[in-house]
Amino acid sequence: MVAAKKKRGFALMDPEEHRRIAAAGGKAAHEAGVAHRMTAEEASRAGKKGGQKVARDRAHMAKIGRLGGQAKRKRRKKEETA
Repeated sequence: MVAAKKKRGFALMDPEEHRRIAAAGGKAAHEAGVAHRMTAEEASRAGKKGGQKVARDRAHMAKIGRLGGQAKRKRRKKEETA
């Protein structure tokens, strides 16, 4: 039987502390002029790549499609009664 790994360092911190440290790092990188800023083309490519990866998970896609359909039905019903 393998023992569970103990959390250390960043993993041990609470999410708010993670966010604070990450934000400080991002600000420092921008001030130093070494931060990468995406062009619209790079951002588009990255978004498509992420979308393709998510779309492979058919169960996830079915779930979000179902939620979208339910929300649309709810909006239409609300409009009909108004």
